[in-house]
Amino acid sequence: MKFLKYTSLTVLLVFFSCKNDSKSISEIEQICTTIKQNFAPDKRVELFNIHIEFTDNQLILEGETTSKKGYSVLLDSLENKKLKFTNNIRVLPDSTVGNLQFAVARNSVINIRSEPKHSAELGTQGLLGMPLKVLDKKGDFYRIQTPDSYISWVDKGGITRMNKGEFDAWNQSKKVIFTESFGFVYADKNETSTIVSDITLGGTLQYISQDTEFYQVKYPDNRTGFIKIEEAAIYDIWLQNCEATPENVEEFAKSMEGFPYLWGGTSSKGMDCSGFTKMVYLMNGFIIPRDASQQVNAGKTVDENLDFSDLEKGDLLFFGTKATENKKQKVVHVGIWLGNDKMEFIHASGNVHMSSMDENHPLYDEMNKNRYLGSRRYLGIKDKNIIDLKNEKL
Repeated sequence: MKFLKYTSLTVLLVFFSCKNDSKSISEIEQICTTIKQNFAPDKRVELFNIHIEFTDNQLILEGETTSKKGYSVLLDSLENKKLKFTNNIRVLPDSTVGNLQFAVARNSVINIRSEPKHSAELGTQGLLGMPLKVLDKKGDFYRIQTPDSYISWVDKGGITRMNKGEFDAWNQSKKVIFTESFGFVYADKNETSTIVSDITLGGTLQYISQDTEFYQVKYPDNRTGFIKIEEAAIYDIWLQNCEATPENVEEFAKSMEGFPYLWGGTSSKGMDCSGFTKMVYLMNGFIIPRDASQQVNAGKTVDENLDFSDLEKGDLLFFGTKATENKKQKVVHVGIWLGNDKMEFIHASGNVHMSSMDENHPLYDEMNKNRYLGSRRYLGIKDKNIIDLKNEKL
């Protein structure tokens, strides 16, 4: 009889314990959801991956975040509610990458993937000399963050890791920017010499010296080489001379006509629709958000009547599925408006090419006209999501 009483009491205590733990888990999950919505709503640019486990009668918080503010708010919220838990959350970057929390791209184009494996989807690309933050490591891959805040994975062969001092020295050094679509860095001052590497539009290297025909340059991993003067420019002079006018946007956009489409591409080796708009604006002195669904949230809304009458050359046009009572608008494509009395726009789809919204034009694009969602103006607009390289040193 006494045994039955003890057994019943034990079952009852376990029941209430489980009930209370379930309530605690629910409370923590709700807190995490709210914090994620406020501090890391877009996982492409900020991580807040927190989950709760119940092991050996203990609540354990696992996961990772890049938001120190969100992490601090989480701990304060749990402390205020007097919830007991074991904290195994990683705030990135952490000891996994040590003091080498920065890197610079060392190849002409680096492929940055959605997961730490070569077979994973291509999320974006980085150009030679691009400064990066290093957040995490898994096998031979590093989780990095690009200047447009995009977070994903790159294999170790694509980057040179650095500490803060080395990274600052690289960023503050005199640079050379490559201004042609494609080219080479040579081992000697001779086009017939050994090739150190290829180089593409927008790639940058450290300046060493120059003569009448070549710049001598240095890679982040200390390799050296030579670039033809006619194919490059001193970065600071190039940037100073950059005028982001509608005409210059059109000129750079048209210079990329015929470039191949590549999902995840942001280079002259291949680009997707938002990679194309991103490259055009980069060569006009701006870093803009990576994806079309992010680009649509920057700049100023124009053409609210969706009749193209309010558009100016250089505006970004967005396409996709319109919002309904049950679903949000979905942006899947972007192009650049050129107008020119022919209702023309240029975009990457299959390859970079011209299209028109005029049904009488030979390049009329009926499909995209039917899924047109609206436009945003970037030129002349101050926006925290549009980085003017003249005002911000990366």
